[in-house]
This record gives sequence, structure tokens and C-alpha cells, in this order.
Amino acid sequence: MSLDHVIELLPEINQAFLETLYMVGISLGVAVLIGLPLGVILFVTDKGLFLENGPVKTVVGFIVNMVRSIPFIILLVALIPITQWIVGTTIGPTAASVSLSVAAIPFFARIVETSLREIDKGVIEASVAVGASPWMIIKDVLLPEAKPSIIQGLTLTAISLVAYSAMAGVVGGGGIGDLAIRFGYYRYDNTIMVTTVIVLILFVQILQLAGDRFAKLVDKR
Repeated sequence: MSLDHVIELLPEINQAFLETLYMVGISLGVAVLIGLPLGVILFVTDKGLFLENGPVKTVVGFIVNMVRSIPFIILLVALIPITQWIVGTTIGPTAASVSLSVAAIPFFARIVETSLREIDKGVIEASVAVGASPWMIIKDVLLPEAKPSIIQGLTLTAISLVAYSAMAGVVGGGGIGDLAIRFGYYRYDNTIMVTTVIVLILFVQILQLAGDRFAKLVDKR
């Protein structure tokens, strides 16, 4: 692997990495904004809980499972018309962020639901017994209790999005994946291919370490 060649392509690698950060950041933000409430709804509408609602649980669960069952590369292509309508283009990191966000929402929602299921049912029952409103139970009991687990889930979501963003490069989504396809695959440039893999590995390791560290800091148990 030629070091001079890597240095020569450093501006492109840097740009691609920033695009990956941009895509992951946007989709992670959307996942939290929409996926977190969906995960809470999936949990609190379950049988025996304070907002039990079978139809809502079934409908939301079906939609979440349906989106999760679609392979990302197919989702990427299927959402091209919607992406065009939302951002006015189908190529580049902003366009790829639409598909990434759609993939991240149900993924994170299920993680939130699983995190909430780990909470001791006695804590929830005690809150209901003292007359706490559903909103208060969610805000003051469920989310604080599940916070470390949710943060770990967010880390897992971010790492999955890094992999998905690399896949978005196949359709001109920008980022590290796009660089690997254009230089590494089409031009048979093994140096760039190896470099992009190393960058992604390092990025994922940093994300995992940061997520684990933050989860431990907020864990008051």
C-alpha cells in the first residue's frame, strides 16, 4: 500500500468522512426524534400496561416490522421518488440521509422497546399506584430507568448506520462507501479500498468506546 498515494487522496478521504458523519448525524437525529416515541408507544400499549391498546400496538408493530424486513439496498431504491420529492435530488449525502433515516427509525424503536422491557415491573406498578399520570411515568420513570440501555442502543444504531451509509455509496450517496466504489472498485485501486476499510473500522471503534463510556456515566444503578 503506497503511503504517497494515500496522502495524495487525503482531501477526498477527508471529504468522504465528513459526508459520512453528516449522513449518520442526520439519520441518528431523526431516529431519536421519531424512533424514541415509537418505541415508548410499542411498550406502553402492550397488554397489562397503563396505556394498553391492542389496535395501536398491532398497527405500529406491523409498520415497524415491515420497514425492518426490507433490505437496505432495496429500501434505498424504493425511496428514490420520496427522496426526490423531499430534498429535490436522489444523489449525494443529503439524499442518502432520507433512506438512512427511514431505516434507522424502526431499528431504534425496537431497541427502545426492548430497553423499557428490562425495567422492573414493580417500579411501574408503584408509579401507577400513587396516581402518576402516563406522561409522568414515561418522563420520570421509564426513560430515566432505561437511559443507559437506550444509549447503548443508540450506539448500536449509529454503528449500523455507518455500514448502511457505506452501502449508499453504490447509488451515489456520497461518503466513504462512495469513495470506495469510485476509486477502489471502478479503478481497481486497492490502496483506497484498504484505506476506507481502516477508516470505517476506526470510526466504529470510536463510536463504540464513546457510547459505552457515556452509558456508564449516566448509569446511576
